[in-house]
Parts: sequence; structure tokens; C-alpha cells
Amino acid sequence: MSDSKVITPPAMLGMLGGGQLGRFFVIAAHEMGYKVTVLDPDKNSPAGKIADVHLCANYDDETALAEMEKTCQAVTTEFENVPASTLEKLALTTTVRPSGASVAIAQNRVLEKRFIKEAGLPVAPFAVINTNADLPSDASPLYPAILKVARFGYDGKGQARVKNQAEAQAAFNTFKQEICVLEQMLPLDLEVSVVLARDSKGNIEAFTTAENSHLNGILDISIAPARCSEVLKANARELAKKLAEKLNYVGVLGVEFFVVGNQLLVNEIAPRPHNSGHYTIDACITNQFEQQVRVLAGLPLGDASMHSNAVMVNILGDSWFSNTESAREKNTPLEPAWNKACSHANLKLHLYGKAEPRVARKMGHFTVIGQDTKKVLNAALIARGELHIGE
Repeated sequence: MSDSKVITPPAMLGMLGGGQLGRFFVIAAHEMGYKVTVLDPDKNSPAGKIADVHLCANYDDETALAEMEKTCQAVTTEFENVPASTLEKLALTTTVRPSGASVAIAQNRVLEKRFIKEAGLPVAPFAVINTNADLPSDASPLYPAILKVARFGYDGKGQARVKNQAEAQAAFNTFKQEICVLEQMLPLDLEVSVVLARDSKGNIEAFTTAENSHLNGILDISIAPARCSEVLKANARELAKKLAEKLNYVGVLGVEFFVVGNQLLVNEIAPRPHNSGHYTIDACITNQFEQQVRVLAGLPLGDASMHSNAVMVNILGDSWFSNTESAREKNTPLEPAWNKACSHANLKLHLYGKAEPRVARKMGHFTVIGQDTKKVLNAALIARGELHIGE
């Protein structure tokens, strides 16, 4: 449903997905006076535990969707793998941002890569793999490459590095011959990202370009502003804005880029707030989750300017098992040394309220802020070591 009206507190807003991104949305909405209904099938979902209403049901449950249509004035998502059909159904009677069409593109790597290319934006060379016959020969310039499943791959899951056709075929078979994208592996100098908000009138507020490093396919550290040229940072923001406009996107959007020399290539898009945008909670005038509330409610966008430099570090469940020899040997989780991390005066700790730590599971993050990036990064790396992150 197309609806340009402004929704004011204490209206009920709807969130599809109950993970940490949904939790931060609930916090931002509550601070602004809104109520929130969360739809998520996990009874222990981090967002569901603090929402006004938690509908513990599948994303296509007709009874739950009918309840959201009846009680929520607008609905958004924190999870791109929510069925696009669910968003489209809700949009018949309720304001839904982003649209099902936008999410459908972002949740399928084939559609995503083709859209980026057809929009005239730079993207790494790739091939769509529907069957074994589509795998290029060893002579192809695509090798070495990364084979990625088209659907439901994230945080390094559903990906394999391959050097030739035989390795690609083995990986394709491991992925049960699901449709994949074979993408040329490039000599990366840097990975950066831009998170932006675009409202229904086409206004855009883009956050500072962040520099990202990954560990085992999962975001490890984000540094904002990115340590690269001002020209490159500005170009990344402009490309992200162009992509949002081409997509006719309404909501908060994360855009990841590869940097090869002075060239920017779009890697992935996320139709929601982004892990690399968590620094905005503590370092910006308006954070990405408040922007999500503002866009959904039809309010003017907030100022996305930074007031502090920032380094964000992800905290995975690994830290519960690597902090002592006993924990490693017995596979028994032990709480990390939060007191050591919190001894850094400029460190902001955010734990997500997840019931059980597991290896590679995102349990929280911390952000160190300050005016000197070198000092901020040094403090963040010390705290990272104290929490046994990356060990």
C-alpha cells in the first residue's frame, strides 16, 4: 500500500525478524515513543524478548500476518530472507518499507548481481551456474574464483574458493547443485561499506564510509571513517546513493564494496541496517536504527554526521570457549572478561541477549570512540585481545 502519511507515537510498528538488528530497532522505536510487534519463530529471539508483542510464528503464518495487518500501522524487516511474498501481502493493506521487490533482489545473488550490472554500477566479473555444464573450463579468466549459493548464504556460509573447474564442480556438488554465482577472486586492497537511509520522497542521508576486515567470512572489525582517500570514500557514498535510487529503495540499505587499486566494485547489498553500521549507535548524531524508524514512520531523516571516530569489533560465541584452557578442552562456555573490556573509558559494550553462545554466532559487539583514530584502534585491539576475539 502506498501511504505518505506520517505515523506518530504511540503507534504500533511491525518488525519481521527477531535478531539483534530487530532488537536495536525496538530500542530505537521505544526511545521515540512507538510500540513494536515482532514476528519471529524463535521464542527466545533477542528482539521478541523486549518487544511489546512477540508473535512467535513463521513468517508466512496467516494468523500472525492478519494480526500484524490489524495492529501495525507500518512494517519493516531486519532479515532479508523473510519471504518477499510476506512483504507483498502485508503491503496490500499496510505501509511496508522496504518493498518486497527490493528485498527479493537482495536475497538472491543472481538477481542482485544482474541488477547491479544493469544499473550501470561496477561489479566483479561473474557467471551464473545453474548446472555443471555452466562451470567454465580451466582456461576461463574467472579462476581463481569464489562459488556462492544464490540463496541463504551469509557470513561466509554457502561459499567456496575454487582454483579450477574440478574444484568448482566439487563445491557445486557440495552445495547440492543449487543455483550459484561464480565470481572472480580479485586482489583486494580494501573492503568498505556505506549504510544509507532513503525516504519515500527520495531524500537520502548516507553515513560515513566504513573500512571492514573479516575473519572466516564474518565481519570482524569496522573502522569509521575508512582509512582511504577522501575521493574514494565520497565515490562509495555516491555509488551507494545511485544504487538506492535505481532500486527505488525506501528504508535503510547497506552496500558493501571491494576496493581494487582506485576502483570500487559493488559486492553485496543488504535491505536493512548493516553490521558495519553498528558504529553509528555511538558515533553519529542519528544512528542507523533511528533512521529505520524515521523512514518507516514517514518522519524526516536525521543527521547522519559523525561526532566521533569509531572502531567496532564483533563479539562471536567463540570468545566463550577460548578464554581459558578449561573452556577449550571441555567445550564449556565461560563468560568473557567483560570487566577488562569495560575498563576502557571510551568503549561501549552491546550484548544481544542471546540465550546460548555458539562458535561463529554473533553475540554482541563493542565500539570504541574518540577523536584520534590511531588511539581508538589501539584501544579496540587491546580490548579485542582481552576478550580473546579471533583466537
